[in-house]
Amino acid sequence: MYSTVCRVATVLQTRYTAPGFWRAGLNLFLGMEKLVTNPSEKEHLKTCILRAREHLDEKENEESMPSNRQPDSRFLFEGHLTVGQEPPPPAWLVAQNLARELSILEPPADQDGNNNRTELRPEEMTPAIMNFLESLSGDTDLETALEESLQGIMGNPPKVPPASKEVVANLPIITVTDEVIARLGSETECAVCRENLVVDDKMQELPCKHLFHPPCLKPWLDENNSCPICRHELRTDDHVYESRKEREREEEEERRGAANAVRGGEFMYI
Repeated sequence: MYSTVCRVATVLQTRYTAPGFWRAGLNLFLGMEKLVTNPSEKEHLKTCILRAREHLDEKENEESMPSNRQPDSRFLFEGHLTVGQEPPPPAWLVAQNLARELSILEPPADQDGNNNRTELRPEEMTPAIMNFLESLSGDTDLETALEESLQGIMGNPPKVPPASKEVVANLPIITVTDEVIARLGSETECAVCRENLVVDDKMQELPCKHLFHPPCLKPWLDENNSCPICRHELRTDDHVYESRKEREREEEEERRGAANAVRGGEFMYI
């Protein structure tokens, strides 16, 4: 665990300057400094903390200094080339690149067969670090993301959150009629208790249109955020998780748009 945090420090120092990452790194170093007991490790982490604070102070001073030169933000071709400084990459892309580099930097698993140590192996650490980095973008609360990521580093990776209580409370409840049974089929059953639907049953309907007895569905949605049959996801009350899902949707749309542009050529510049 200590060695992986050191790699985070190395990548930050050599590749990245964004204050958001350095603030998160500083908090990570501070948390790790409280956990280690080896004097040399503790001293190295104090050095990392000092460097992070110095970097943030420098950035703060740069931002506070008035600029006499107005940046030229005009575009030679709108949405393509600029005559001034290129706009910074989106935060999600920076986080994705950094997470990928951390994964590459991870050393191979320990081959000595020693399984009695309590510290996490590096390959177990990587997903927690990647989740931590992926959460640092958009309107995500940095402190919340850091807290969840540190929990993952300590061996308690956050689970997929349950469905929003408001969403669950507003799920429609329908009364089974002869018409419903005729439409769904006489063998239609509640997927939880496996009992066939009968006339006058009260059934809760998910957005995917699957039906369940309310007492059967509630325990599931108290622990999960998806339909037990098709895994269609419901909204949750976890803002970090929802931000990550939204970011993944945007990335997928961008990938599809780029693929369509290459195939069709309609967005190619001359």
